[in-house]
Amino acid sequence: MVHNTFEEWWRHERTATMIQPALERQLKALANRRRLAILAYLRTHRSAYVSELRKHLNLSFKATSKHLQLLFAAELVEREQRSLQMFYSLSSYFPPYLTALIKYL
Repeated sequence: MVHNTFEEWWRHERTATMIQPALERQLKALANRRRLAILAYLRTHRSAYVSELRKHLNLSFKATSKHLQLLFAAELVEREQRSLQMFYSLSSYFPPYLTALIKYL
């Protein structure tokens, strides 16, 4: 079934029931300027280490890691450990309702 608007998509009962908890987590994760800055950086650079993001945001390592953990829990970023560093990138499946938003960051 093709939905022409967000409302049509949202009203589709099966999808909405499955999507609502994920949507809530994702919107909460996006409700912070630092996390939006992380997503914008990852969009332009494709991937980054925590220390690279920390320098860009001018935050402590601990604060940057917490922001990244929230984005990871919301399934907006993926992570991969390489040696002693954690490597982050945008999720390979970025929700369609957020794809347009990310373009404007």
